[in-house]
Amino acid sequence: MLSRIKDLATTIAPRLIEIRRHIHSHPELSGQEYQTAAFVAGVLSSSGLHVQEGVGKTGVIGELQGTGEDKRILAIRTDMDALPIQERSGLEFASRIEGIMHACGHDVHTTVGLGTAMILAQIAEEISGKVRFLFQPAEEIAQGASWMVADGAMDQVSGILGVHVFPSIPAGSIGVRYGALTAAADDLEIIIMGESGHGARPHEAIDAIWIASQVITTLQQAISRTQNPLRPVVLSIGKINGGRA
Repeated sequence: MLSRIKDLATTIAPRLIEIRRHIHSHPELSGQEYQTAAFVAGVLSSSGLHVQEGVGKTGVIGELQGTGEDKRILAIRTDMDALPIQERSGLEFASRIEGIMHACGHDVHTTVGLGTAMILAQIAEEISGKVRFLFQPAEEIAQGASWMVADGAMDQVSGILGVHVFPSIPAGSIGVRYGALTAAADDLEIIIMGESGHGARPHEAIDAIWIASQVITTLQQAISRTQNPLRPVVLSIGKINGGRA
């Protein structure tokens, strides 16, 4: 079976390269993956999978039923959204959308999910249970997973596999880890209310920008002194706005 999978992977590799480059060229932001979802649904349908669209807003589910009597369902989850970043790679398949690119590898993830579905569909007679492919939207804003769960994407699932590219792992190798690998994402918003004044007389104002800089620095220091270093915590302040003059 393994040798057959390898042969199938080699056969469809050129098609997967085309798919990945198409997705990379047409990135969509979180919750706006309409064209990506339609493309994914088309590939899944052409491979013979039962497809559900609009799961968790713009998510897609593809199900492959094996031939055995095993009632368990294995889910394979990948994500589809891109980031609000300008691509300047100069590649022929670079993003065609101004200010948006697949900078986190979700174009690869989607392609891996589709490739896995395409291969398993050709060896369905050797699969005893059901495989459910989850193509999740809005991973970058930490919303898409809960959207899909609310729409029943995880109903009756016995186990799930997630995937993410990892640049430090050599091509052709796979890293496996049980439990947490990177970090859970939560949104944190802090609003600092200052009071305007003249730059030459800062003591007469409340400088919100200076306060914000202290807050950011102190938060990082607080983590190192309040949390167990054997259980890492990561805090990233991703955006700061302040001042109009």
